[in-house]
Amino acid sequence: MWWNKRMPATTFNLADLFEQAVDEWPDRDYIVCANTRRTYAETEARANQLAHHLAAQGVGPGDHVGIYALNCAEWVETLWAVFKLRAVWVNINYRYVEDELAYIFDNADLKALVVAHEFVERVQGVRPNSPMLTHVLVLGDDYEAALAAQSTARDFAPRSNDDLYILYTGGTTGMPKGVLWRHEDVLMALGGGIDIRSGHVMTDPTEFIEKGNAFAMTSLPTMPLMHGAAQWSVMGGSFTGNRIVLMDKFAAAEVWRLIEAEKVNLLMITGDAMARPLMDELNDHPQAHDLSSMFAISSTAALFSQGLKDSFLDYFPNIVITDSIGSSEGGANGISVVAKGTAIQGGPTVAPVKDAVVLDDDLKPIPAGTGEIGRLARSGNLPIGYYKDPEKTAATFVIAADGKRYVIPGDFARLEADGTITLLGRGSVCINSGGEKIFPEEVENALKSHPEVFDAVVIGVPDERFGERVVAVVQPRVGTAPSLEALQEHCRTHIAGYKVPRKLTVVDAIVRSPAGKPDYRWAKDTALADL
Repeated sequence: MWWNKRMPATTFNLADLFEQAVDEWPDRDYIVCANTRRTYAETEARANQLAHHLAAQGVGPGDHVGIYALNCAEWVETLWAVFKLRAVWVNINYRYVEDELAYIFDNADLKALVVAHEFVERVQGVRPNSPMLTHVLVLGDDYEAALAAQSTARDFAPRSNDDLYILYTGGTTGMPKGVLWRHEDVLMALGGGIDIRSGHVMTDPTEFIEKGNAFAMTSLPTMPLMHGAAQWSVMGGSFTGNRIVLMDKFAAAEVWRLIEAEKVNLLMITGDAMARPLMDELNDHPQAHDLSSMFAISSTAALFSQGLKDSFLDYFPNIVITDSIGSSEGGANGISVVAKGTAIQGGPTVAPVKDAVVLDDDLKPIPAGTGEIGRLARSGNLPIGYYKDPEKTAATFVIAADGKRYVIPGDFARLEADGTITLLGRGSVCINSGGEKIFPEEVENALKSHPEVFDAVVIGVPDERFGERVVAVVQPRVGTAPSLEALQEHCRTHIAGYKVPRKLTVVDAIVRSPAGKPDYRWAKDTALADL
């Protein structure tokens, strides 16, 4: 064996847990992406080589290394290499242009960067203004040469549960913020350390091995690895010996082809932005692929509307479909098994995870069944805060009168009589019309159930009488032209009259992040330009 086999992990350090998986299942297939296939042992060898290369460039504990690429095997190698050094990797949105890159390079204090060749020109444009960035490694020949010059040995210093992980948010309602976590806390909140269904808290890292020996699957996360949902699908699956199929960019036809070709068991999506084109592809080519290997679909991080849930259940009546909620700051907050015909009442209604609550304005838990709207919060394993932003940290991570620390990312929610939580939407995009709070996700959910609506985003625009009025920005299905009156009539069967859109703006396509989240700033600018 070419590495120094470590005793079973005694910590919840993420690199230790990956190495524990390598030692248990070295020959299992691990990463499949395009023409690249690597086992756990092969990925380990390359990650060790990259770690040694970065160390030779002066990267060490606490240093920040950016990853700027589409999904690829090298993305995964880089994340493990950086953690092996007790350094911190930084996810970079591949859609960023130079001004945004300059901001994140500076805000994240990047010392090194691993970048795909297609993004090098952008990096060169901002590098003169990034004095901390001392090393750039380009994927391709340079990357392979750097690895080839280094040892595959696993000879790194001991690590700690207190090592750091940063997850930069997408910045759809402001500039990106780096959420700073300890390894152990983020593992519990996002990586499976606390079971999302049972609430069981792991006390021994070898529990991951027990899970992986009992059952391992092939998963296909369709999201970009710069997004937290994809990162934790990969990392969490690594600890239990899963085989993980990646695609560089989402394409509906390619998803179904990969499921058949790679015998995928679990498909992971982010709401309607992926679910709708996937369902359209199935409807257009119903017999194109053998999808019998798939037994679960999981949606997270974006609205998964009830109409689409029903369509998936019609097509896949015998598989489990789940909808979950969470955030970069709060980790996983709840999960539900999708049922057909559920009434639209906002966003998803989920069974809360351990430590998730709904708080009132006085930071007191709201009792179940009151109908009172509060803010979704969680205690327990929480981030340290936002990187280099004490003001936003103080506003989001609060201490209640009883001394308990909560994270309150800004999502409004309601605790139902049966103990489930209904997510209503982010407060920053909440619409106030005549004193009534209107949550865009609830209206979007209603709009998307109309047969002529392909996608929709709802925002508020200024109104002299009511303060704000509801505007629907709609992408129609090809060959249709839904009218405002038809959409209003449809919405009134699902939501209260004061929530119904008062204006319609039709667009060719809805602008969303690569992870499927709506760009509300773009939607508002578009609606205002159409007034």
